[in-house]
Amino acid sequence: MSLNRTLPPSIVDAVDFELTLPKVEAFTLRNGVPVYAFTGGAEEVMSVEWVFWSGNSYETANLEAATANFLLRNGTTRRTAFQINEFFEYHGAFLQRSCFNETATISLHGLSKHIATLLPVVRELIVDSIMPEEELSIYVQNMKQRLSVNLKKSDFVAGRLIDAYLFGADHPYGRYTKAEDFDALTTDQLLRFYDRYYRNGEFMLFVAGRLPSNFREELEKHFGDLPNQKVARPLHAFHPAEQKKYRIQNDPAGVQGAIRLVRPFPNRSHPDFQPSVILNTLFGGFFGSRLMSNIREDKGYTYGIHSYLMNLMQASGWMISIEAGKDVCEATIQEVYKEMQILREELVDDDELSLVKNYLMGSLLEDLDGPFQIIGRWKNLILHGCTDEYFYQTIRTIKSITPAQLRHLAQQYLREEDFYELIVI
Repeated sequence: MSLNRTLPPSIVDAVDFELTLPKVEAFTLRNGVPVYAFTGGAEEVMSVEWVFWSGNSYETANLEAATANFLLRNGTTRRTAFQINEFFEYHGAFLQRSCFNETATISLHGLSKHIATLLPVVRELIVDSIMPEEELSIYVQNMKQRLSVNLKKSDFVAGRLIDAYLFGADHPYGRYTKAEDFDALTTDQLLRFYDRYYRNGEFMLFVAGRLPSNFREELEKHFGDLPNQKVARPLHAFHPAEQKKYRIQNDPAGVQGAIRLVRPFPNRSHPDFQPSVILNTLFGGFFGSRLMSNIREDKGYTYGIHSYLMNLMQASGWMISIEAGKDVCEATIQEVYKEMQILREELVDDDELSLVKNYLMGSLLEDLDGPFQIIGRWKNLILHGCTDEYFYQTIRTIKSITPAQLRHLAQQYLREEDFYELIVI
């Protein structure tokens, strides 16, 4: 049957798509390290990510975790920082490390044909980093300078303070950095952290892309003999601030204020988390949201306003982040509360809800566009103790949620009195 090009193709809403999360191959190295792998993609490239339980929650002094993670690639007994960087650049590879609250990662992206050459050097970083004193000194100098510059920015200060109000300044989720914390770092201290949480630490592997036929053997060869000693998951007490409203003057000459509104919220294991993602999207989670339409498009108070549920393991928060002219900061907050009230009192109309549902389904579809996105989706599920059923429950929730359910959620969670309120100018 020939294609009739005089007729436009039929339009199918994204909410009618039947999305499937591709399966990953799961296996275990001989030392018990779990590996999750997805083979796919058109180009001969691949990624390997080592996820260690070595984030901020495990440190005994501020900045231990982040600094040890950063210095992993800054010198071993065999190579200098320059030689390590030159090696990965020569092979067209990109090596990145990142530190989070519970976990820290080493991420490698490169050509599939070079993976057997690259893996031994990553192993070298994990078992033989020396955290050179001169590299630590350069790092401290650079980070103190960066902190000094950032402390002049209202949005940076607001981000630090609002987390401390919500979780407590002593909790890893709320603790922030001071210049003297950098000065207190020592090489011996970092090496002890590195030895416990990297050289002898607990980790897992996530692999994706055009995987060579022998990739399992290569992973076993270079990482199957590491100690992989189990790490107890620390639980820290939350000590949120009692006061709810804060006004901070950071720059007397500033013309713009950074606004943060946040309330405590359960993590993704709570049954209200998934439906609240939909309510949040409608409220302030995409460019067509109510907060954007009111505060940016109608009032002109800001170029951007965003609301989101924090993606944390132990607990979460519902955050609204805004930058606005300092003379309209108070009015901006009142407009946010006005939109909350409307959601508590009125039902969302079908057209608006349909738009949000299609947007969310389209976002899920985008998350499945390629092997790196797919393994990233799986990593997020696995680290939070979820299976692929969580993915399919998300889809069912998007498709089935009703205006009445959204109003009920708004009545529970979008109440002015529950929010911490901060303006930094």
